[in-house]
Amino acid sequence: MSPTVDIHLRELEHGDLAQLNSWRNDPEVVDWLGNNFLFISRDVDDEWFRSYLANRDRALRLTIIVTKTGEYIGNVNLTSIHPINRSAEFSILIGERRYWSQGIGRQASEFMLRHAFNDLNLNRVYLSVLSHHERAIRLYYHLGFAVEGNLREAIFKHGLFFDLQMMSILKSEFALKRA
Repeated sequence: MSPTVDIHLRELEHGDLAQLNSWRNDPEVVDWLGNNFLFISRDVDDEWFRSYLANRDRALRLTIIVTKTGEYIGNVNLTSIHPINRSAEFSILIGERRYWSQGIGRQASEFMLRHAFNDLNLNRVYLSVLSHHERAIRLYYHLGFAVEGNLREAIFKHGLFFDLQMMSILKSEFALKRA
């Protein structure tokens, strides 16, 4: 699928928190994430942002911006950056539903992985995804991620337990896929 929307990324700013908070409090958006729905106040997000700024050597949080309009539509992140193991955890969120399934996640993910391997000199990027989130799993396979395992009944949502699939990609695999 070729992308229909041109995007660029920039670091998360304090002014983005109101929009991010609305997505974090939207049950339909959170349903697709590998975490539980919790109401999150702006005060909590303000403190979370201060913590991010104080620990930027261990996390990179970028916003996804529609180039033509300047609209902030999601985030792509590397967290738990480990300088010795040269690894990080990947996550992505497209909060604006009208931009789902338009190739934006692929564009943002490819940019972040290039940055992770080429600029940050990471060797391994890993993630967890709900095992029934087929759209995300297809994206991760397309990017070159491989399944490492399954965490059985690891997430409790809507009165049910769901599995989390663990995936990763190595720098050498990313380079080979792009060659």
